[in-house]
Amino acid sequence: MELKFDEKGLIPAIVQDYYSKQVLTVAYMNRESLDITMKEGYTCFWSRSRQELWRKGETSGNRQKVVSITADCDQDALVVEVIKDGPACHTGAESCFFNEVYQAEDETPFSYEGLYEMIRGRKTQPKEGSYTTYLFDKGMDKILKKVGEESTEVIIAGAKQDKEETIFEIADLAYHIMVMMVEQGIEMKDVTAELAKRHVVDHKVKQERMK
Repeated sequence: MELKFDEKGLIPAIVQDYYSKQVLTVAYMNRESLDITMKEGYTCFWSRSRQELWRKGETSGNRQKVVSITADCDQDALVVEVIKDGPACHTGAESCFFNEVYQAEDETPFSYEGLYEMIRGRKTQPKEGSYTTYLFDKGMDKILKKVGEESTEVIIAGAKQDKEETIFEIADLAYHIMVMMVEQGIEMKDVTAELAKRHVVDHKVKQERMK
C-alpha cells in the first residue's frame, strides 16, 4: 500500500480510543513519525507548530499504545486506534473534542461509558431521591439481588419470544450490572479488554481450523 502524503509530507491521523471508539484527537504524521510509531508501538506525530517529531506523552506521561492503523479508501488519511494511558488532550480532558457545536434536538447522545460515569457519580456524590444512590446505600447484597431478579426477567421475556419486552429487560439488567461493576470497582474498559482477549483467542482458533 502506498500512502499519500500531502505537499508538506504530512498525513492526518485520527486517533481513536480502542475500547470506547471515542475520537481522541487529530494530529499529523510524516513518514518518519509513522515509521517510529509502528516500530515503537506508541504514537509519534509531527508537530506543525514546533516543526519537530513529537512522541505523545514524552513529557506528560500520557502515552498511547497503538493497536491498529488503518488508511481510508484514498489512502490519504489514517485512523489510529490506541489504548491511552491518561488524558489525550493537553487541557486534561479525555478527548480534545469537547466543544459542542451542534446537537440534533430529536437525538439524545448515549454511550455505555457515559451511563457508567453517571452511575459512578451517584456513588461518589449521592443524590437524594436517586434510585441508583439508594442501591449503593443498601450495599452489594441488594445490588446482587436486583441483578438476579433482572436476569430472571430476561429469561422469562426471552422464553416468551417477546422482542420488545426482552429488549426492555436486557436494558434493566445492563443497568444493574453496571451498578454492581461500580460497587466492585470494575470499569468498562476491564470488561472490554476481557472480551477483546476472547476475540483474539476465537480468531486464532478459527485460523487453526481453516488450515
